Amino acid sequence: MAVADNSFSMSTMFNALPYSKGISGFIPPPGFAPRASATPLHAALFNLMTDGEGVSYFKGMISKSDKTVLQRMASLLTSDSDYFMAIVTNKYGSRRVQKLLGKSDDVDALFCAAILRRFLHITTDKYASYVTIRATVVFDKEIKKAIYEHVLYHALDLACDQHGCIALNDIITDADDPYYRDQLLDLVASNALWLSNDASGNFVVQHVLTLYDLRCTHNIAVNLFGHCIELSFKKYGSYIVEKLLEAEESMVVVVVELLDCDGDTLMRLARNEFGNFVVVKALRFTKAMSKIDLFWGLVQKLMPFLHLLRRSHGSNIASILDSFKLRC
Repeated sequence: MAVADNSFSMSTMFNALPYSKGISGFIPPPGFAPRASATPLHAALFNLMTDGEGVSYFKGMISKSDKTVLQRMASLLTSDSDYFMAIVTNKYGSRRVQKLLGKSDDVDALFCAAILRRFLHITTDKYASYVTIRATVVFDKEIKKAIYEHVLYHALDLACDQHGCIALNDIITDADDPYYRDQLLDLVASNALWLSNDASGNFVVQHVLTLYDLRCTHNIAVNLFGHCIELSFKKYGSYIVEKLLEAEESMVVVVVELLDCDGDTLMRLARNEFGNFVVVKALRFTKAMSKIDLFWGLVQKLMPFLHLLRRSHGSNIASILDSFKLRC
């Protein structure tokens, strides 16, 4: 059976979907293994969505399409979970699906159902995850709730995934529903210790601390109390502790732990390649925030090790202590 027309027109798409660059719909495009129920229309649409050279062509077609055509297109794209996954895990497919989101509630409902069917797989994929992120921005409030419920349920799985943690951070930042935003922040705070020790999860803890939500920051500090020194010896853990020092609500928690540890531990931390930045920040921020008692406590505890600090990663700390001695 021959294809009568190889030119593409959205208005005639579902009568005879054109095949970009003359590719026949009967030949499955690379990356897609259609099921027995798949049609030439599926193959041609796959090619349209994933062709790396068809960006302007796709934009032009979408701009000229009415809601009815877009809904039929969305229906075809979401008719099979494997088919949808093959498209959204493609760099160009992901971008083009994102362009279709927010066009109408009917279209969004179809895409929402498709996302939820493979939610964790989609939201932990390098490219497909941006479809979920975009959905939480442009979907109607009621449709968006279903996405938020899945985000909340799978939040820890997302946080501990290389790409999922990026998606979770973006979703938390853009969350416009106070209930779900607070629920996600509380979940991160209550699991702060576990996440802080995870290769991907620590980025989520770092991120929520940059949102300067006072309640969340306080809760994270409380849950990390007793573990701040341990974290400060680690590269990414030290970043988290440094961020805690930047907020008055959490700074005291960290400094009290530094003051409570024995002198040898504080000296080793001050000379550590990562921990020295924590100690420097503790000195600077206790002084800047006029926490004189805490600042003095750190100075007095570090002063006996001044000669050792000068010959190590603690040289910046030694400089602070030296300047203090000169002023005295």
